[in-house]
Amino acid sequence: MDREFLIDLFADFGPVTLRRMFSGYGISADGTNFALALRAGLYFRADDETIPQFEAEGSKPFQYTTRSRTVLVNSYWQLPARLFDDSEELAVWARSALGAAQRAALRKRPRSRKAKAPVKKAVAKRATGKKAAVKNTVASRPSAKKKRAGKKRPSS
Repeated sequence: MDREFLIDLFADFGPVTLRRMFSGYGISADGTNFALALRAGLYFRADDETIPQFEAEGSKPFQYTTRSRTVLVNSYWQLPARLFDDSEELAVWARSALGAAQRAALRKRPRSRKAKAPVKKAVAKRATGKKAAVKNTVASRPSAKKKRAGKKRPSS
């Protein structure tokens, strides 16, 4: 699938952004990636709400093979072939996939960082303490450096 074909395919859905990814393109709308166009086919984002639609059409989830195993990616499912000829219904499926991607993004949002704040303060105090310790050492004074230059350190 080339760029022009994909742009035409999503014409009824609305403007999409294509970004080179793996052996094809990542397809996004409103800054959210909702589809993958790869050599193996076109895959839409899916979740618990949309997977039954794909299963009813006989679609399979995206999978790839590594040296040691086959990895099944249940969050992207292959688009039914009949939708390539029906751009209006493809737009409906694309909106559904975009909704699944947006729901997944909401679940991924980071939680409050209140628990990490005391750790940062402790690190800052430790760093300040080290600086103060370095300033007060004999080795930091210029006269001590001259005296130390002539002495040999014991080997360990």
